[in-house]
Amino acid sequence: MEAHPELHTFLKPYSQEIQDIVWALRNFVVNVVPEANELIWDNYNALAMAYSKSEQLKDAFCHISVYAKHVNFGFNRGAELSKASITLNGKGKLIRHIKVTNLNTFPKKDLKPMIWEALGISEQLNPGLGQRSIVPKSIVMSISEKKLRPN
Repeated sequence: MEAHPELHTFLKPYSQEIQDIVWALRNFVVNVVPEANELIWDNYNALAMAYSKSEQLKDAFCHISVYAKHVNFGFNRGAELSKASITLNGKGKLIRHIKVTNLNTFPKKDLKPMIWEALGISEQLNPGLGQRSIVPKSIVMSISEKKLRPN
């Protein structure tokens, strides 16, 4: 799936290192679940991309959140994952993540089965997701007028 053209623009304020991490994580998710849509929010405090087999955040199984000095790779229902072979951070009701500052230490092998389990949880909550065949899209959901971004 091609990235929405605005995603390149949204990433410009970030360092090249952060941009490289984002593109690598995005490619990882798109390769693991090629039928997923990419939902993009250019929010006040972070740029965020969620991956869903629908065009709704409630069906998202994982996400990428971009900050000035790191990127979070997270699971929208991470607290419900049983196959967590790595420790996920977060104290909220559902969302869990890992902080990514270096691609060399990104645990692709451990995260791949977790992505499949997270997708399964999403499909259990919305059974129609598993039955549809979609052409994936990269969609800008919203753009905040004011943004906290690195210089």
